[in-house]
Amino acid sequence: MKTTKHAAVNILFAIFICFNSYAANVRTVLWFPIVNGLVPIKCDFHIHTVFSDGNVWPTTRPLEAWQDGLDAIAITDHIEYLPHTNDIHVRFNRSYDLAKPIADQLNVVLIKGAEITRGEPPGHWNAIFLRDINRLSTEKYEDAISNAVVQGAFIFWNHPGWKQPNRKSVWYAEQQKIYEAGNLHGIEIVNGSDYDPIAHRWCVEKGLTMLGNSDIHEPISMVYKGGVQEHRPVTIVYAKTNDIESIKTALFLKQTIVWHKDLLLGSTNLLDSVFRGSIKVLNQPLSFKGQSRVVLQIQNFAPVPFKIEPADGNKEFSWPTKFTIPAGAVVAVDVKSLRTNRVGRETVSIPVNVENLNPLPDQPLKTTLEFECEFSSLK
Repeated sequence: MKTTKHAAVNILFAIFICFNSYAANVRTVLWFPIVNGLVPIKCDFHIHTVFSDGNVWPTTRPLEAWQDGLDAIAITDHIEYLPHTNDIHVRFNRSYDLAKPIADQLNVVLIKGAEITRGEPPGHWNAIFLRDINRLSTEKYEDAISNAVVQGAFIFWNHPGWKQPNRKSVWYAEQQKIYEAGNLHGIEIVNGSDYDPIAHRWCVEKGLTMLGNSDIHEPISMVYKGGVQEHRPVTIVYAKTNDIESIKTALFLKQTIVWHKDLLLGSTNLLDSVFRGSIKVLNQPLSFKGQSRVVLQIQNFAPVPFKIEPADGNKEFSWPTKFTIPAGAVVAVDVKSLRTNRVGRETVSIPVNVENLNPLPDQPLKTTLEFECEFSSLK
């Protein structure tokens, strides 16, 4: 459908009003490396508006996403829980329709989604990449999920620990039934401020996609960026391109990392590639004369720090016990060579643990720091 000149002016005016109402028109840059030709798409797949139990108009969500450096979002208003019906005539596809023109203007990919909201169990489920949300308004949750599957939806289980005893996640028979049918594709291992290590382990053991979302209901600035947390949780999707089909394909292939506070959670291979692609040793080669000391300068281009602990197996260098490479900064590390009898130039590989990159709960990424060295004797 072509956009008329009058409609385009209205969209730009709405953007201007919203920017001036909520925040300055400045976009945060969230840089993560390209991995094996795949680009990092920063996403939030669980967001609410006044068309369910949120407290913002749909047009606000793409603006907030743009400001926060996100590339794609899904508005996922509840189907069954609609507390604003006295004020708003709810049509299930309407929040997407209202937000889409502004999202397009800002190059934020907007994905049509909905939250299937049932009691515990089976709990709450998000279905995204829908064509018609109306078809999910059914009496039985099994029919809602089936009707989403028919539309090619990606379906994930939201906040599995919510309303459980001691907020400890439970895998019920209902989850098992949906999983065995092949209709459970992922789980939120992070919802808002809460990280769920049980759900994290389930994703690894059952081959499900890891997701981290805000589940935001208020204006985003009331919780993040000046609120109680620094940044919203982000699902980093490694996809071929920033478009709906590529994002969808990557989600089904489990090509995600969850960014929660200072943690990155994901597969070992993807975490290792992101770590290696984010750092650079600036002063290569390091020149050692005998058992001398030098300063190793490492730059981190990513928006998350890397907390390093040298691992067992390093017998040739003396390092600090622990050090952090700050986000978007350079750290200087004092390194001493323990070699006494070898000279020449070579690439050294030092085993390290990155404590805040976790393939499994509380399990650090085991990787290496590599750099060029020039060794010479004291003579």
